[in-house]
Amino acid sequence: MVSLTTCATSTARHGTKKEANVSMTRRFESQLYRHVFSLDAVSVYTFQLLRVAEMALIRQALSLGIIVTSALMIWKALMCITCSESPVVVVLTGSMEPGFKRGDILFLHMSKDPIRTGDIVVFNVEGRDIPIVHRVIEVHERRDSRDVDILTKGDSNDVDDRFLYKYGQNWLNPQHITGRAIGFLPYVGWVTIIMTEKPLIKYILISALGLLVITSKD
Repeated sequence: MVSLTTCATSTARHGTKKEANVSMTRRFESQLYRHVFSLDAVSVYTFQLLRVAEMALIRQALSLGIIVTSALMIWKALMCITCSESPVVVVLTGSMEPGFKRGDILFLHMSKDPIRTGDIVVFNVEGRDIPIVHRVIEVHERRDSRDVDILTKGDSNDVDDRFLYKYGQNWLNPQHITGRAIGFLPYVGWVTIIMTEKPLIKYILISALGLLVITSKD
């Protein structure tokens, strides 16, 4: 009788232990499943965030490209309308004062009309990268060849521009002229002058504008 009772008790304990092991295994599997599911959810969320950031960066790059392309198209359109390689120039010196001051912006147009004395023109000189804005003080047309000789001078300068021309050159020709001044805006060109003379400021402004475009919302 004792033997049967002991056997039954041992079997009951064994069954209870087995059930406990099964319960622990199930709990472990459940926790493991939740952990794996949580990792999968984090991975999916991270991927979605990266995807959204990538698409936003692409959109901002396209926006920046559109802005640059639009500016180039406007510049090309102005060149066609004004028939000038430089539709807009900035007065960099005070040689045309008091009429035009340093920092003024000039609007140019190049028509087929002949150059006349008194015209304010922009011209290029060989050996100088920056165009010059001065007034025409003499125009001579050669009867034999119909070639036109042009002499310029800054309004505030004491002498004509022969010292600015290429060595041995005493006159300009129409091909040196890139445009006539037809209007101006005072002081607006100081932004260009500051960025030219202070490269650090130019880089800061360009970086700020680029950052603004990239971070701006649609």
